[in-house]
Amino acid sequence: MNRIYLDHAATSPMHPNVIDKMMTVMKSEFGNPSSIHAFGRQARHVLDEARVSIAASIGAERNEIIFTSGGTEADNTALIGIAEANKARGKHIITTEIEHHAILHTSQYLEKKGFEVTYLPVNNEGLISMADVKAALREDTILVSIMYGNNEVGTIQPIADIGALLKEHQAYFHTDAVQAYGLVPIDVNALHIDLLSVSAHKINGPKGIGFLYVREGVKLQPHAHGGEQERKRRAGTESVPAIAGFAEAVKIAQQTMAEKAEKYRTFKEILLARFEEGGIQYQLNGSLEASLPHVLNVSFPGTNVESLLVNLDLAGIAVSSGSACTAGSIDPSHVLVAMFGKNSERTKNSIRFSFGLNNTNEEIKQAADETVKIVSRLVDK
Repeated sequence: MNRIYLDHAATSPMHPNVIDKMMTVMKSEFGNPSSIHAFGRQARHVLDEARVSIAASIGAERNEIIFTSGGTEADNTALIGIAEANKARGKHIITTEIEHHAILHTSQYLEKKGFEVTYLPVNNEGLISMADVKAALREDTILVSIMYGNNEVGTIQPIADIGALLKEHQAYFHTDAVQAYGLVPIDVNALHIDLLSVSAHKINGPKGIGFLYVREGVKLQPHAHGGEQERKRRAGTESVPAIAGFAEAVKIAQQTMAEKAEKYRTFKEILLARFEEGGIQYQLNGSLEASLPHVLNVSFPGTNVESLLVNLDLAGIAVSSGSACTAGSIDPSHVLVAMFGKNSERTKNSIRFSFGLNNTNEEIKQAADETVKIVSRLVDK
């Protein structure tokens, strides 16, 4: 069976060049980058080069990049670090109802610690309202955390407008850019972003490595204690091979960004056209225009998500019901609940297609045709 992987928003395969880079570093640079001898200095050089190139990808300075174990740690570090370091100035935080659980669960943790969190609603395309952001903003607001592009439906938020609004406010602006980074051009200075989270395994890099951008001068309380790595902001010996692989993945992503975005938009057109031709009922969750190029979330009336996923898997098509972190759960997606309400059928019959490395037009056509067969069969039952 020819298996087709359309779950790149959950994780992506490593690019061959990334694997080669990591293997080279693993073989040659085993020193601890904190050691002052030649072995340590060589490892430090690899680390420094990676930090410079990764920082440049978002218009940042090298000392503004903190390497983490991935997006979840980056999000936790941003929220808890800002909250603890700035609570004397206020204890109010703003986020949205459709954030990744790395943000939502951290926000709930902070609420138990005495912080107040405002969760902004979204419309039926998954978009927040700037009027709601302005209305929620208070004198004691210390942090606004709004994801760049949603991992389940792909909706891109008005990041530039939020950054401009907060420019004259004391609140720091954090964005979870895990899904957007590498597919959407990001300049932290033009967008007035103070903190930004990224994970390598979403851009064909290794798992277990990511970064948090923290603008110079931002007060951040570290929550990992031990050594003085990452300028005393994140203790623990850096994974030099993983960081080298991450930097290679970033380089490839930057060079191919426009090409990939165009290809993935074509994939969306192919899928939806095949659904039309197949005569099945479907509804798009989110927007085709203001959306990440690689994410397409579709509702199929008359079906249920479990049957869809099982049947597609049996047909060799790997897709998901949304966030990978809720895989195995049949609870409705909190994103779709926020968009359509908890009683909407869309929360029970929607699946996410997400595209990436090595996908082809032929694969997309095959996946679409199999989906049409399965939906037709399920609806007729």
